[in-house]
Amino acid sequence: PRRPRARLIGIDAARGVALIGMMAVHLIPAATDDGDVSLAWLLANGKASALFALLAGIGIAFSTGGRRPPRGLAWRAGVLSLLTRAVIIAAIGLAFGYIVGLEDAAVILAYYGVLFALAIPFLRLSTRGLVVAAAVAAVVMPLVSQVLRSDLGPQSANPTLTDLVTDPLGLLTQLTLTGVFPALVWITYLLAGMAVGRAVLSSRRVVGQITLLGLALALASSLLSMLLLTVAGGGSALRTDALQTMDFVAYQETLTWGPSGTTPTNSPWWLAAMAPHSGSPLDLAFTIGVALAVLGVCLLLGRGLQPLLRPLAAAGSMTLTLYSLHLLLVATPLPRGLGNLVLQVVLLVAFALVWSKSHLRGPLEELVWRATTAVRQKVLGSSGSSRSRETTAGR
Repeated sequence: PRRPRARLIGIDAARGVALIGMMAVHLIPAATDDGDVSLAWLLANGKASALFALLAGIGIAFSTGGRRPPRGLAWRAGVLSLLTRAVIIAAIGLAFGYIVGLEDAAVILAYYGVLFALAIPFLRLSTRGLVVAAAVAAVVMPLVSQVLRSDLGPQSANPTLTDLVTDPLGLLTQLTLTGVFPALVWITYLLAGMAVGRAVLSSRRVVGQITLLGLALALASSLLSMLLLTVAGGGSALRTDALQTMDFVAYQETLTWGPSGTTPTNSPWWLAAMAPHSGSPLDLAFTIGVALAVLGVCLLLGRGLQPLLRPLAAAGSMTLTLYSLHLLLVATPLPRGLGNLVLQVVLLVAFALVWSKSHLRGPLEELVWRATTAVRQKVLGSSGSSRSRETTAGR
């Protein structure tokens, strides 16, 4: 296979970081023996999956024109290939719903399918337009979600193909509103990633600006949340509202470990909090900031330290395959803990390194690539074949 450019090495390395972070959240207990938040959860809970989604947005941008938004037949080809990718990845995710219990891991793939479909109206936007769309989504969609979920219960299981047949409306509600990765809110990450993917990532200056922007966004959102909850009195109001419908232990646990995807609806002040994996506006801003900073560092390191990043990049070049293998391992009786995490990381990275020596894409990535390429070529003709590095889910 051709040697990837430094830009792709850095992006693949960031995908590798996101994959390992999500694995850590699945395998490491949330709390230590002393009852404190574990280091793995502190570093990765809500942040790894956000990075994963932001990188998916970059992949969409790369596969639909890169810096130049698609027009005409190219747009039609991009739409149909993206829909094809969405269907395949969602089907894989719904199939995993039979194998993996929600208590073991929340499967993100079906949500990805919906996110890819929701990205279609934004394919023609420039970097600036996508930045504006992401900012609007970060503010508006959590508010919309808070209102729409007032009479809806939380997710209780990973969705399956059976749900698609027996309760399609319930499945759509789960994937867009009440699930662990609700697409109406998480579209923010995809839009932010698409904006990055339309930028000039070959420029060291642009990458440096993205990194600094990420750090500034994470710091500013943390500071704003603190001011709203202390100086503005939001913390007291939140506690008063929340304790009317939940006990103190549940309230404290939600603030500390997060509500698993959606803010509680018993107080509007939850939207000012930054509980991990809550999908509040400030949680979205903070996790996008962290994701941009991690991506920027990986891109900068990819320019001069490619051998050091190669294991991470190999894993990141086939995250759909490795994530699926991880889910299969999660479904086994192997005990949770650091040992299991280390074992899985070693096995999956070793597989990626060996496979990538003779293949350009992972097995599942090849499946998705062949399907989307066939669709694209049918629209554009043989001269419009997609680039060999077209990315897939989590890529």
